[in-house]
Amino acid sequence: LKEHNQPQGHYGLTSPISLAPPSDKDHIHTQKLIEAMKPFGVFEDQEELYHRTTVLGKLNNFVREWISELAESKNLPPSITEQVGGKIFTFGSYRLGVHTKGSDIDALCVAPSHVERSDFFQSFFEKLKNQEEVKNLRAIEDAYVPVIKFEFDGIEIDLVFAKLSLPTVSDDLDLRDDSCLKSLDIRCIRSLNGSRVTDEILRLVPNLENFRLTLRAVKLWAKRRGVYSNIMGFLGGVSWAMLVARICQLYPNALASTLINKFFLIFSKWDWPKPVLLKRLEESFLNLPVWDPRVNPSDRYHVMPIITPAYPQQNSTYNVSVSTRAVMVEEFQRGLEVTDEILKGKSDWSKLFEPLNFFQKYKHYIVLTASAFTEEHHLNWIGLVESKIRVLVGNLERNEFITIAHVQPQSFPGNEVLYKQ
Repeated sequence: LKEHNQPQGHYGLTSPISLAPPSDKDHIHTQKLIEAMKPFGVFEDQEELYHRTTVLGKLNNFVREWISELAESKNLPPSITEQVGGKIFTFGSYRLGVHTKGSDIDALCVAPSHVERSDFFQSFFEKLKNQEEVKNLRAIEDAYVPVIKFEFDGIEIDLVFAKLSLPTVSDDLDLRDDSCLKSLDIRCIRSLNGSRVTDEILRLVPNLENFRLTLRAVKLWAKRRGVYSNIMGFLGGVSWAMLVARICQLYPNALASTLINKFFLIFSKWDWPKPVLLKRLEESFLNLPVWDPRVNPSDRYHVMPIITPAYPQQNSTYNVSVSTRAVMVEEFQRGLEVTDEILKGKSDWSKLFEPLNFFQKYKHYIVLTASAFTEEHHLNWIGLVESKIRVLVGNLERNEFITIAHVQPQSFPGNEVLYKQ
């Protein structure tokens, strides 16, 4: 195994569980897994991939142009104006190489020190508004990570912003260097975090191809089984990616068919709240708050900690509750049974991706209706209500007569007739 800046000669905190190379049977099972996933549109064709690359190239040039114009308008000397640079980094599922057809791209705009956050939400926003390729443009300035959302030539983009304490941003800028976080405001640190975490995950897995295929399978499974939602107290994309990365570290030579089975094996038996870590927690000269239950009392209440591998390390699953964890562990156990059967030749992969029959699972259901008078208010109202559902779940869990409160992450169009009654 090649070392990745890791002195111990393997990936992760512990030695691998098995270095066994794949058998012929594993290759066949993995090929069958790919075939079973194809109907779900999880693989993108070359044309769409090329289109995304083109759009990102255009956006990168667009950002550089804006930063240069801004430098001129702020009367910076020409010697600086010509060199200011600026760069777009991608993160999330697109950067991990596991995005699906029609999914959005998470991107980060990195600017030099003369660019203010207010410039991004004002002059850059206006510049985007005047682009004919740009549609559905909106800014969410007061979000935890402030963002501009838009469609660029048919591709949905979520763009966050960070300015560095540097006069210029060169093309070869490496965001993995902790020193780039020096003297930044917290919103910039959060914006950089997405990119730094994604890149670190990629650096910490032994085989990218096996990691990507396994993660695509796990994400599809999680969506089909109703456990893919950070906001509802399940796991979001980054958390699933870290769990899969940990399995890849433990079985560095295994193919996806084995990795997905080991994924269910290990996480159905995991001793929560023992944290899942991809590498040692690092100290830094920057003294930013990091996840540490020994220091922060609030961190002791996290029930399913999965810790991001880039400084400042955070728990990506702080929304998980006792109920949502119980639902996920039950799904891990089912996943283990099904994949055991598949690998014995007694079942096939389509069984793993069968949807959860939520409405036959329980005796009692609560229906939450969110209604508003206008379309615009409705969108914002739904967003607010969704973000509070996990608070309701927490309150229900505390009722001694309720054993579990299981949220269905999918919403349904309402019935106006019932509402009017």
